[in-house]
Amino acid sequence: MGLVLERSDDCLRLKLNRPSRRNALTEHTVKALLSALDSTPTLPLILGSADPAVFCAGADLTVPDDERTRLSDLLYQCYERMITRPGPVIAVITGAAVGGGAQLAAAADLRISGPGARFRWVGPGHGLAVGAWILPSLIGRSAALDLLISSRWLDAEEAYRLGFTGLVDDPWAAAEQLVTHIGTLDRDAVARIKSISAADGLLQRLADERMGNRSTWSGAV
Repeated sequence: MGLVLERSDDCLRLKLNRPSRRNALTEHTVKALLSALDSTPTLPLILGSADPAVFCAGADLTVPDDERTRLSDLLYQCYERMITRPGPVIAVITGAAVGGGAQLAAAADLRISGPGARFRWVGPGHGLAVGAWILPSLIGRSAALDLLISSRWLDAEEAYRLGFTGLVDDPWAAAEQLVTHIGTLDRDAVARIKSISAADGLLQRLADERMGNRSTWSGAV
C-alpha cells in the first residue's frame, strides 16, 4: 500500500508507505494523495512517512517515461491543492526527502523535522526545473539557487537555520500539538491567512514551472 490514511474529528493523517522503494511515488499513490487532500479540505492534514528513515524518494524512476511525465504533472496538482485547500498542511520529515519528496515538503504550509531529516532537489539532472516556484520565497533567492542548481543535500540543522523547517526530537508529537492549537482557531481566519500568503504570484510560478516541465523530462539520472 502506498498511502495510509488515518482520519479523526480534528485532523487527517497521511503516511507514505512504500518502504521497498523508499516511498517513491507512483500514479496510484499521488492520485490517492489528491483524493485525501480533497476529502475534507477544511481539516488540518499531517503528511509524513510510515518509515522514519525516509520521507519520500520522489517519483519512481523505474516507471516508463510516459507514466513519469503524467506523474510529474499530477504532483503539481498536489502542490497546488496543498496550497489552496483551506485547512493547513503540516509535513513531518524524519528522513530523506528527494525531488518530488522535497517538493511535497516545501508545498506544505508548515514543516517539522527530526534530526535525521535531509532534503535534495535534483530536477536539473532530469531536465527539469524543480522547486524554483517556491523555495526562494521560503529561504531567499541566493540560498534557494544554491540548493536548486548544486542539487546538494540540505541537512536538518541547516534547514532549520535557513528557516525552511522546524527541528525537534519528536516531530510527530510536535505536529499533534500544533493540530490541537489549530483546533482552537477560527477556520475561516486560517483559510484567509493561507490565501493571502499565496497572493504574491506563488500559484502563477507553480503553473509556469509545471508547464515548462511537461515537455522537458529527459529520463537522465
